[in-house]
Parts: sequence; structure tokens; C-alpha cells
Amino acid sequence: MASLESTEGEEYTNRLKRLELPLWKRVLDVQAPYRWNLRRLFGDREVLDVGCGIGRCLAHLAPRGVGVDHNRTSVETCRERGLTAFTTDEFAESEYAKPGRFHGMLAAHLVEHMPREDAIRILSGYVEYLSDDARLVLICPQERGYASDSTHVAFSDFDALTDVAHQVGFTRTRRQSFPLPRFAGKAFTYNEFVLVADRTA
Repeated sequence: MASLESTEGEEYTNRLKRLELPLWKRVLDVQAPYRWNLRRLFGDREVLDVGCGIGRCLAHLAPRGVGVDHNRTSVETCRERGLTAFTTDEFAESEYAKPGRFHGMLAAHLVEHMPREDAIRILSGYVEYLSDDARLVLICPQERGYASDSTHVAFSDFDALTDVAHQVGFTRTRRQSFPLPRFAGKAFTYNEFVLVADRTA
């Protein structure tokens, strides 16, 4: 299969769908620990999922999640799955684009797809829709996961994610390697850097 160079377009959406297809992933419910972790981190907050893709994490946040993505085909897939999602242009005109509307923001597997300054710019554009006590969760793949996708641009570890959080106004952070300890990231594709950030009270 030819490598992809962009997350925009139907080809990338189809790639994400193919990754969900293996029977073992569905039988074992491999998303269960990730679903548990996201719900634990956000609690009952209403969450804006920036870069929601085809809705994997957005489904974990349902019914209190709203997604936004630049890929129109991925947004359409979210809607087909009964999720609330908008393209970036649509979101700005939606009923959800109100100051202080959300108490949480998620960027899962977004930051590594672009230079860090672009990620900061994109996330900063949604800060106005967050409440003063909002929580930010940033998730990126570790080494093996990063190498698995040709659309990845910038390896983003805990220090990089901490910088992103600080740049968008979240200064109190804690780090989590999930679901396995940090050393597993060099061999296990699905081990993740999880940065939880809150604003200083």
C-alpha cells in the first residue's frame, strides 16, 4: 500500500476505517482500556474533540462530546455513526461555537501530524470555547506508533506536549504513559503519551 502524505481526503478516512476492520480488535474490544481512561480523565465534562477523525475517541466521550476535523469525509463517517461532528468551517457557524461552552478539550493523535507551531495555532483557535476550569488532554503515539503512519510529521513526547499545553494557556500538567509503562512504546504500537493539563487556579 502506498504511503499517505496527508490526513485530508477520503483516502485517509478509508485508512482509518481499515484499521478498525480486523476481527480480533472487535472481539477483544481493544478500545476498552482507552475508553475507560478517557472517561476517567474527563468525568462528566462536555468535551470538544479537535481532530476527531472518524470518531474513535468521540464515541468514547458520547454523549458529551462534539468533534471537529478538517477532513469532510471523516466528519461524514462520524455522523453516520450517530456522533456530533463538524468540519472546521461548519463548527464556527454551529450552535456549539459559544464562549465557555466546553469544560474539556481533547486532541488525540493530532499534534504529531504537523509542526508543533501549527498544533499550537490550531488548538489556540478553540480556547475561547472553553470554560475557565476546562481540562486539556493531549495524546500522541510513542516510538512504534509514530513509525507506523507515514502522515506523522513531528514526534511529540511529554516535553513537546507540555510545551503545547503551556502555549495554549494550560500550566498545571501531569504525565501518563498508557496503557503500558513508557519502555513499552518502542515495541507496542498502541502505547501513548497522555498529557493532562489544567489551568492554574
